[in-house]
Amino acid sequence: MTTNELLWVTSRATGVVSLVLLTAVLALGVALSGSRSGSPSTRATVTAVHRWLGLGIGTFVVAHVVTAIVETWVDIGWLSLVLPFTSGYERLWVGLGTLALDVLVAVVVTSALRHRIPEHVWRLVHLTGYALWPVAVVHGIALGTSTTPLLRWASIGCALVGGAAIAWRLLVPHHDARQRATAAAGVWS
Repeated sequence: MTTNELLWVTSRATGVVSLVLLTAVLALGVALSGSRSGSPSTRATVTAVHRWLGLGIGTFVVAHVVTAIVETWVDIGWLSLVLPFTSGYERLWVGLGTLALDVLVAVVVTSALRHRIPEHVWRLVHLTGYALWPVAVVHGIALGTSTTPLLRWASIGCALVGGAAIAWRLLVPHHDARQRATAAAGVWS
């Protein structure tokens, strides 16, 4: 295997691992929303795993992006790392990956600064993760899974798990839904 082939395989593998981790973080975040995770000890454990996996995403995303740019089979330049839709290769699909990366960086930075910024700012940026996830799924399915069944099924599995988590978040009421509605009404009155 040549160095370029190794870079290509590494880019695809780290992309899939990133998507799997992102899906797990999304599902855990949904479980944490509105105190859905049960007892305080369970909530603390779920929070710790959510944060730990969130940090793990960074490692794999960096490897994914660097290997995708460094390998020479396709034209993805360093500018495409931060500026969406500038790639010479599959501009739309790479651009979606760049958008997902930009949102991920915003979520990570505001999470690191959570205790130094207003709660509503952190929450607003953190909620963009719900947009980040499907963009990353589309990026992965469009670019990385067309010829390898294992990668295709990993992406489909992520789509099913993440879709179910988001549906649960949207459709299943919080145990304290009435109190939340009352509190929200008071804020806007």
